Amino acid sequence: MDGRPLVKGIGLLVLSVLALVACAPGSSSSNTTTGGSVNVLGTWGGDEQASFLAMVKPFTDQTGIKVNYEGTRDINAVLTTRVQAGNPPELAGLPGPGQMFQFAKDNKLVALDNVLDMGAMNSQYSSNWVKLGQYNGKTYSIFIKTSLKGLVWYDPKNFAAKSYQVPTSWDQLQSLQGQIASSGAKPWCIGLSSGSASGWPGSDWVKEIVLSQSGPTVYNAWWSGKQKWSTPEIKKAWQTWGQMILGANGANVYGGPQYMAATAFGDAGQPLFTSPPGCYMHNQGSFMNSFFDAYSTKPQTGVDYKFFALPDINSQYTGARVVAGDLFGMFKDTPQARALIKYLTTPAAQDIWVKRGGAISPNKNVSFSDYPDDLSRSIAQSMINTKLPEFDAGDLMPSAMQTAYWKAVLDFVGDQSKLDSILATLDKVQADSY
Repeated sequence: MDGRPLVKGIGLLVLSVLALVACAPGSSSSNTTTGGSVNVLGTWGGDEQASFLAMVKPFTDQTGIKVNYEGTRDINAVLTTRVQAGNPPELAGLPGPGQMFQFAKDNKLVALDNVLDMGAMNSQYSSNWVKLGQYNGKTYSIFIKTSLKGLVWYDPKNFAAKSYQVPTSWDQLQSLQGQIASSGAKPWCIGLSSGSASGWPGSDWVKEIVLSQSGPTVYNAWWSGKQKWSTPEIKKAWQTWGQMILGANGANVYGGPQYMAATAFGDAGQPLFTSPPGCYMHNQGSFMNSFFDAYSTKPQTGVDYKFFALPDINSQYTGARVVAGDLFGMFKDTPQARALIKYLTTPAAQDIWVKRGGAISPNKNVSFSDYPDDLSRSIAQSMINTKLPEFDAGDLMPSAMQTAYWKAVLDFVGDQSKLDSILATLDKVQADSY
């Protein structure tokens, strides 16, 4: 990040880490571990990796346990390969609940019910976050940070210069988009590149539209394989994204289809801050501000970027929002792995990343006052106030379905006229995946 202080009174925190680990869900003073190492595989690089390493530093300082972290954007492929080869890391970030279900079903994950005190977990976390880490009634994963999807980022100075108003309805969003396009500018920036997961940023658009347009019943039937991709509701969501956002041949998006496919999702917001701006809006999750902070243009929170919620499409489902989170699971049961996963559940551990920015803690004992700025507090409050939260549909799908979904996004962006054949292919994958 930008060198902001990690935690006030960090010395006191470091001195108390052993006590915190001992008091973490499932811990006791009799199982405190010192020395050795634990291997961790995650998706984070850059500033996110730095924040995770800052998060675990007090743990290492006090326990003597070295945390060997390896980051990859291709975590699904890398983790699956290592699990199949019999050499997974002790702890790993899981690609999503869908993949967690499969690993648990195949007996590749260690159940955490005897590692964590579930009574304490239930007091510190909402029931939704606890249940999403479970399979067949057993806990196999924990969330260490969460995110809110469907946030439209913009530069308020650029809006003010053109007298653009922040839209509060879908019709107003369409009107604003038309204003921007008629001036010769591009309303949107979108980046779809993310290694083997390329396409997922576009999948967010589709799932957000499905939820807002057709509601939770359709949304849940869809991700769980009970509703085909070719049904009218799901097809309509793709058409809404293509016709009402992307425009013909991606005309509403900076750089067009080829640029979208080639641009890393974390870099996609850069044209917001050029002069003149390359685009005026960028739809991405609550974690996006950590990428903005790393840009060479050094945009300032609340000055150069703010957000508004992607407006509701169907008023019947007002307040329906897609949420996501970073899960951790244990693939090898060692004293060091147990100690670390206990520590990661504590408010003190999650507070470190919260104070650095770019994370929303699922632990209710992390105070709103610990978020580094008004924007972060606003995101955290929005998460709490979400009326109809639904977990990221793609992350709940089986791995093969999710991968096909991401590829379908790239195919659709490349040629929207192929939608029927794209959906037919997804129907076939769905039939084989569930």
